[in-house]
Amino acid sequence: MPAAENGKGEVLLEARRVAKRFGGLSALQGVDLKIFRGEILGVIGPNGAGKTTLVNCISGMDKPTSGEILFKGLEITKMPSYAIGRLGVARTFQVVKPLKQLTVLDNVAVGAMFGARGKDRSTAEARRYAEEVLQRVGLQKWMTNRASELTLTDLKRLELAKALAMDPELLFLDEVMAGLNQTEIGRAMDLIRDINRSGVTLFVIEHVMKAIMGISDRVVVLHFGKKIAEGKPQEVIERPEVIEAYLGERFARRVRGEGNHP
Repeated sequence: MPAAENGKGEVLLEARRVAKRFGGLSALQGVDLKIFRGEILGVIGPNGAGKTTLVNCISGMDKPTSGEILFKGLEITKMPSYAIGRLGVARTFQVVKPLKQLTVLDNVAVGAMFGARGKDRSTAEARRYAEEVLQRVGLQKWMTNRASELTLTDLKRLELAKALAMDPELLFLDEVMAGLNQTEIGRAMDLIRDINRSGVTLFVIEHVMKAIMGISDRVVVLHFGKKIAEGKPQEVIERPEVIEAYLGERFARRVRGEGNHP
């Protein structure tokens, strides 16, 4: 098991010099990243910065062009996604991917059968656990509906429920708050904190800065496939390179509570 580092706790996942090329395009350029057990790591950056590509490489959806990825000290760089899921890694998708003709309950039961504890569950046990997860995310009244009948907001919650049903130790959330109103964002933040308190380590990609600032223990910033900043949320948003690459001075002042004055 990876040792604790500088008082931050156990290193749960480590990416070392991860690069990903698509033809002549460098989507990731030698990214080094550590995720510590129990934390909420917020990840920000402009569109095209490489955030989702990094999650794809870690979760086995894509393979890095170079570099290595370790989960609890085990190299998972070349593992298929189902094997990584069995180890305790789950993710949501920025573009929701429900099994549209299945019920909401059965969508989540699939996650319960193929996650870290899936091999120990019967179909009936998976469906019972799926009911518990749907209760947790507030979708219990839609259990018997087909996924195709849900609104976009509820599909986001279904995406989260499917991932939670896999019993992850490490959960990647890819813009689960996109399209939500302010009330829904607040509820989502509360749910994410609750998930974290239950023992799940979280890697949260978001453009909703209210959420990133409100839930993250640390923040990493990606830009053009490179990590340009890392640290406490308030420290990161004040760095000139982050303001220039992503936030803009007006937004940075607003987050710091300095108002909107020119």
